[in-house]
Amino acid sequence: MKILLLGGGGREHAFAWKLAQDPGCSQLFIAPGNAGTAECGANIALSATDFPGIKNFVLTNAIQMVIVGPEEPLVRGIVDFFQNDPELSAVDIIGPSATGAQLEGSKAFAKKFMARHDIPTARYAEVTTTEAGADFLKTLKPPYVLKADGLAAGKGVLILDDYNEAVSALQTMLDGQFGEASRRVVIEEFLSGIEFSVFALTDGKTYRILPEAKDYKRIGEGDTGLNTGGMGAVSPVPFVTPELWQKVENRIIRPTVAGLSAENIDYKGFVFFGLINVEGEPYVIEYNCRMGDPETEVVFPRLKNHLTELFNSLMAGRLDVVRMETIPETAATVMLVADGYPGDYRKGDELRIVMRREGSLYLHAGTRNTDGKVLTNGGRVMAITSFGQSVAEAVGRSVEAAEGVVFEGKYFRRDIGKDLEGF
Repeated sequence: MKILLLGGGGREHAFAWKLAQDPGCSQLFIAPGNAGTAECGANIALSATDFPGIKNFVLTNAIQMVIVGPEEPLVRGIVDFFQNDPELSAVDIIGPSATGAQLEGSKAFAKKFMARHDIPTARYAEVTTTEAGADFLKTLKPPYVLKADGLAAGKGVLILDDYNEAVSALQTMLDGQFGEASRRVVIEEFLSGIEFSVFALTDGKTYRILPEAKDYKRIGEGDTGLNTGGMGAVSPVPFVTPELWQKVENRIIRPTVAGLSAENIDYKGFVFFGLINVEGEPYVIEYNCRMGDPETEVVFPRLKNHLTELFNSLMAGRLDVVRMETIPETAATVMLVADGYPGDYRKGDELRIVMRREGSLYLHAGTRNTDGKVLTNGGRVMAITSFGQSVAEAVGRSVEAAEGVVFEGKYFRRDIGKDLEGF
């Protein structure tokens, strides 16, 4: 099967690495890809949101399946674009319709969906004026959670301890701090607990659950400093007991898929459940309409199933007969980032692996090839994943591998998973 993979980050390198080993994938193209994906297939100089360009490439190269990695093309309606075009409608595309992608594209849509289907989540209000928001904030205890309704490149969530600061921040958001994404703001009750991520592949009626993960958002060790797109991840998650798993499936995954079916929402792809464990009870913090990053970098290495097997079953409506198989060992990812990230960061520095650790997986996130050299090209530069019999062992091996990667201003956290030692 000839496959086109859209995207160019660490998640997409994990997809490409997995597909490169897949007997069902005869030829792989990645648009736009990065220096790492170029080792798995052919990078194509196309934006993931250039729908006419993608159409031309698909038709010219007889592509049979398109896999959409990032959220933006999904929210913009690339699945609908394919389905509504007679020349493209026979091409399999992995991802939800624009309506389904609103689970990530609109926090307000997601909250209303959860309310309709009795899915546990934090109490909230959707506001478009500072006055309404200030009134709702008075009903909450600090800290206060403010979320831009739309996509804001992972930067649209603020958590503030002071009421007056929260009101001021709300005004700034509504005034366009995150563009149109924050013209509407969702204010949430703060939930205290420990977060984790669960992933399901669904055809909108049936589903299969992938390995869970826990990622680490803060830039600094000890979970301090600014939020990032993710500084590392581990899988499996020690505190996710069989009892908690059962609650997640019964109270969250099953009613979510049933809700998609009941509302006739076309959804053939991944659902990312951002969850929080509050004293043994799971709540939904957010939905994403695709796989996570850096979680994919620990989930896919543990997955024994070939992706083409899963996707062919998905498109044929046969997911319910698929048996998911996973590697039991722990996988841990450490993310190498550029100096200055998550603020203004360096680009264009040469990256070299001066000592490669056998058994570790080097997944490029923000890199490019120029004149035969690998250069940094993003805030998150490379994800390194290793296996171990414990979280500490797996993280230690990834940290060891990270020491052998060289570029100016390299930074990474050495304490990924340390908070899980007591479980």
